Amino acid sequence: MADHQPELVEQARRELGASAGEMREANRRWQALVRSPRARGSLSRYRSVLGEPESAARRRIGDLECDALRWRVPLWPDLRFEVLAGPGGAVWNEWLVRAPGAAGPELRTADDLRPWCCTVDEVAAAFAPVRPMEGTAPTRWRLAFEVPDGRSCVAEFTWGLLQRVAYAS
Repeated sequence: MADHQPELVEQARRELGASAGEMREANRRWQALVRSPRARGSLSRYRSVLGEPESAARRRIGDLECDALRWRVPLWPDLRFEVLAGPGGAVWNEWLVRAPGAAGPELRTADDLRPWCCTVDEVAAAFAPVRPMEGTAPTRWRLAFEVPDGRSCVAEFTWGLLQRVAYAS
């Protein structure tokens, strides 16, 4: 997220009481865990880092069934980190979603699309129809759509959280 919103990341780091060195070390450990030749399966990696999920349920998406696991996120109490896992613990998707019962933002205009205020599914519902686009990295998504004033835009997300919106000229 620091690629898109370095000021917000710095503010979040301070809110969490972590030093810049601690943040770099946490990222180093995560990258080593992800890239290790002896790495655990994807789902077990999340369990080892995040502990047991707050909730777990079976979910059907089209013809496929998966496990949906959610963890609390200290920085964002109204969000959960959700992992969708298929057979054998293979992770199909990992992103932030709104917590059950938490009210999301009212998204009606382009001005409502502020960094870190909403998730992929909230933007998709508010500005339907949207066109999913390939992201620039595995943890990034993009959605193309029109806002009510008729402008075309592309919203970029990291870990499912809005980072920025670009408008066509």
